[in-house]
Amino acid sequence: MRKRIFMLFILILLVACSDDRVTPNERFDSFVSDWNEQKYEKLYDMFTSEAKSTFSAEESVLRNEKLYNDLNVTDLKVTFSPIKDDDLDAAMDKGVAKIPFRVEMNTIGGPIQFNYKATLKLEGEGENRNWFVDWDPGFIFPDLKNGGEIKYTTTEPKRGEILDRNQMPLALNDDIYEVSVIPDKLGESADQAKKDIAKLLGVSVESIDGKLNQSWVQPEWAVPIAKITKDNEKVKNQLLQISGVQINTVNGRVYPGGESTAHLTGYLRTVRAEDFEEFDESKYAADDMIGARGLERLYEEQLKGEPGATIYIEKENNEKVVLAEKEVENGKNLTLTLDINLQEELYDSYGEDAGTAAAIDPKTGETLALVSSPSFDPNKVMYGTTEGYMEALDKDEQLPLINRIVSTFAPGSAFKPITAAIGLENGVIKPNEGFEINGLQWGKESWGDYKVTRVSTSNGPVDLKDALVRSDNIYFAMQALEMGKDKFTKGLHNFGIGEDFPLTYPVTASTISKSGEIDNEVMLADSSYGQGQIQMTAIHLATAYTTFLNDGNMLKPTFFSDEETGKFWKKGLITKEQVSTIQDALRAVVTDGTAKDANNDKVTISGKTGTAELKHTQEEKGAENQWFVAYPTDSQDILIAMMVENSHESKTESPVKKVSNLLINMKR
Repeated sequence: MRKRIFMLFILILLVACSDDRVTPNERFDSFVSDWNEQKYEKLYDMFTSEAKSTFSAEESVLRNEKLYNDLNVTDLKVTFSPIKDDDLDAAMDKGVAKIPFRVEMNTIGGPIQFNYKATLKLEGEGENRNWFVDWDPGFIFPDLKNGGEIKYTTTEPKRGEILDRNQMPLALNDDIYEVSVIPDKLGESADQAKKDIAKLLGVSVESIDGKLNQSWVQPEWAVPIAKITKDNEKVKNQLLQISGVQINTVNGRVYPGGESTAHLTGYLRTVRAEDFEEFDESKYAADDMIGARGLERLYEEQLKGEPGATIYIEKENNEKVVLAEKEVENGKNLTLTLDINLQEELYDSYGEDAGTAAAIDPKTGETLALVSSPSFDPNKVMYGTTEGYMEALDKDEQLPLINRIVSTFAPGSAFKPITAAIGLENGVIKPNEGFEINGLQWGKESWGDYKVTRVSTSNGPVDLKDALVRSDNIYFAMQALEMGKDKFTKGLHNFGIGEDFPLTYPVTASTISKSGEIDNEVMLADSSYGQGQIQMTAIHLATAYTTFLNDGNMLKPTFFSDEETGKFWKKGLITKEQVSTIQDALRAVVTDGTAKDANNDKVTISGKTGTAELKHTQEEKGAENQWFVAYPTDSQDILIAMMVENSHESKTESPVKKVSNLLINMKR
């Protein structure tokens, strides 16, 4: 009896020991897990002794790692089919197991999938006895098993161009000059030659030395130093007089509009690590260009396109086995509604003045021009021959790097037609009802010393037309107080103030105030004539005026040529009769009021002036921004909103003269 119990105990112990053995399924599961996590050194530890003697770590797993990096492998997924119980017992007895597996991945050439079979062998003694993978190059790609070399080619996409409404380029791919230096040919006066090159290119000698001292450079090789645009022909010829300089024609990004369109187009620069927080790193090489600002940045993915790639194995007999192939997808062109000729004319009208302007078609909503002055030349930023160009821009007091197109400003009295529309719609303003207003200042007793000031006195009662013609702040303040903040604020919201502006070129939302509310009567009064904390972009102000040219409906602005035009953003803001009242007043502003400088015998113009005072107290004498929003009274085919900063320091004409001259020139 005791003997039977002892034998049963031994049998149970043997079964338990047998169950404790690692199976090839378990071992390969560990291998696959490390492979999926790309823990390459751990993989090598699981190779058979024969595989290790045949393939070093560099020839196997580290080669695998490098290839995965070169091919931008993502979404790696390795799976296998475990050996079934009957076959598993046989494999355990033989010490050899065959396990099929599948590899799936995405690469620069597209998806790759393959099936392969792993051989595992029992090796080692005692505690070290285990299953090991008999690795061969077929684990990387099956066609590598019998030799061959993995190669790949890439085709860079052609970057999409940015075009105006007439297919005129704002940003294009064009020939430029690449300036290179051959160190061996600089001669005995190499130091002087580098100084001369640096001066002509607007770079430092140190930057030239830095490029000549790169690790890959050989004395007889041409080393790229800088690029210049084709219009620098004089600089090119001077450079070619220096021994060791070589100039080749290459393709580059060029901006024909220069300063006039810089804030819209932006420019390119070499890709940086921080760019990959926003864009897919796998689509960029170390020296690739990427949009730095403007449309180049906003629409980087559409403009860049998708690189093409072919991954193949080259056999000893030059046979090629293609593993994956992806066609190049060139970037898409962006065609804008802008007119480059109008854009340049509007920009040039600023001269040395700072400011912003927007021009739209008030019947379709198409944006015709968006200007920010002063500006910078993106060609000089990318291919500059002016030393310290960016540094000078940074220090310029007029802030040429600030994009005023997207910025908001106090609209001043150019806002009064909006207040008029709000009051007419809610019934508070009655066009023919006049207010008796005495003197240049007015205020409620509860305001203390604060007064609303107007620029001129009136002869008799002031009605809506007179208030718009003479730009009477007191009239509009009184009407706003009569409306109350709730009705007035509702009207502001109806005009889209306080919500995102629906332009596909993103601009800052116009605002009622910092808090979004009108907090008191003084703010209500000031807001009525475009002061207080009212802030608007030029394009929003221009769009608001389309209400007066479309029977009381405000157009939805468009920026790209493929957008549907003539759609309304806000409907039924005022009636046709109320539109007629405001149109009549806007014409009278030019014939009899504050915009008399726009009155001429060539083009009939309607519009409204505005002066926004930038000061913190009533006693303070602050800077002034001057506005003019205008359109041709008869054709109504263009509407321009222009603002000039610090207008009392203007070195050129007022916005009234600038805009009227533009409208006259357009009709010639």
